[in-house]
Amino acid sequence: MTTPQLVGKPNSAPPPAPEDTPGPAVAWDGSPFLTQIQVLTGRSLRALATDPSVILFSLAQPAIILFMLTQVFSGMGLPPHFPEGVRYLDFVMPAVLVDNAVHSAIQSGIGVVDDLKNGMVARLRSLPVHPSSLLIARSLANLVRAAVQIAVVIVLAVTVLGYSPKGGAGKLLASAGLTLFLAWSLGWVFIAAAAWLRRAEPMQNLAVIAIFPLMFASSAYVPVDDLPAWLGAVARANPLTYAIDTTRALALDLPGTGSLLPAVLISAGLAVVGGWLAVVGFRRPLTS
Repeated sequence: MTTPQLVGKPNSAPPPAPEDTPGPAVAWDGSPFLTQIQVLTGRSLRALATDPSVILFSLAQPAIILFMLTQVFSGMGLPPHFPEGVRYLDFVMPAVLVDNAVHSAIQSGIGVVDDLKNGMVARLRSLPVHPSSLLIARSLANLVRAAVQIAVVIVLAVTVLGYSPKGGAGKLLASAGLTLFLAWSLGWVFIAAAAWLRRAEPMQNLAVIAIFPLMFASSAYVPVDDLPAWLGAVARANPLTYAIDTTRALALDLPGTGSLLPAVLISAGLAVVGGWLAVVGFRRPLTS
């Protein structure tokens, strides 16, 4: 008796694969752009908050400038074109806030240089992270820093020096808001400089060159009409003069708020041009 044999079809197809068989690996495109900005901004803020020396010097610097200017120059005679009925403290206070904005903007660029030197940028470039997210995060972190500094200076001026702007709390907040916008706009200029220079020494030299001419060749410490003729011409062309005049007019309820639109437009233009140059410079190879 023969054993039955099962004969299969010679060209039969293999059995179908199970439905749960893993397919080819899919590359990760990274987190959303806004999430990247949020994470990197938090990283920059934590770095500031966990460094006591940074906190100390960040808060002490504007306070020292405030006390030095008011104590040194308030005892001198007021120039002829000084606003009537305005104390020197009230006059110079908006300039102190703008000066703080310039220093904060410089710190934005120095932070980018630090990220380039410590390898943070190199690590991020190996990940699906948008290059501009790090720059935006740096600008936002220093905006928060500038806001804290401005709040500290105003509180000290009010409680210790008796600062009492005639414009009231609302116009004082508007003045501080314009100062913050200026700090953010100038920050992009220094971020762009950092993306191209990529070294701390040139950034420090640029900071010195920027601070003194911009502040002293403006309406920060004396009215423009009381400056020498050539310096007054420079001050009238200085973008900071528009911002200082506007913040002063708002805080003290003086004529001069007509400079608000030029101040906003100039600040916005600096942010746009600086942001574009920053992204272009930041995309260059790290070895260049």
